[in-house]
Amino acid sequence: MYYYAIAIIVIIVDQFTKWLVVQNMELRQSIPIIENVFHLTSHRNAGAAFGMLQGQMWLFFIATIAVLIIVPYYIQKEGKNNPLFGITMGLVLGGAIGNFIDRLLFGEVVDFLDVYIGTYNFPIFNVADSALVVGVGMLIIYVFKEEKKQEKK
Repeated sequence: MYYYAIAIIVIIVDQFTKWLVVQNMELRQSIPIIENVFHLTSHRNAGAAFGMLQGQMWLFFIATIAVLIIVPYYIQKEGKNNPLFGITMGLVLGGAIGNFIDRLLFGEVVDFLDVYIGTYNFPIFNVADSALVVGVGMLIIYVFKEEKKQEKK
């Protein structure tokens, strides 16, 4: 199924971009791409999104193992009949594995995408985080659409 290909592409792009950052930037170095809007900033995160749960590695291992079991099950069960759901799961799987690789190898995640919204500096993130956020957002939309279908029946 091509949903696994989506996960593999996310993992490859994620790991390659993180490798480029580690090889070519000093920690905390920031390169403005669009001044006060978008920078590449070399950052490390030992926690989850937005720096939450710093140092709780055991929790991330358990969560990732759960994702590695649950997501392929749902890809097999629902992905055949619903391509949007399969794409959603492929993004979630790729994002989870991308960050898991970092945690496993380095004990922290390499982040580098640094976005400013007005005066607010959004937490620095990476390709895997982006895939997870888009995948979960799509999953929420999917769940709401399915609930509406059930209500109509």
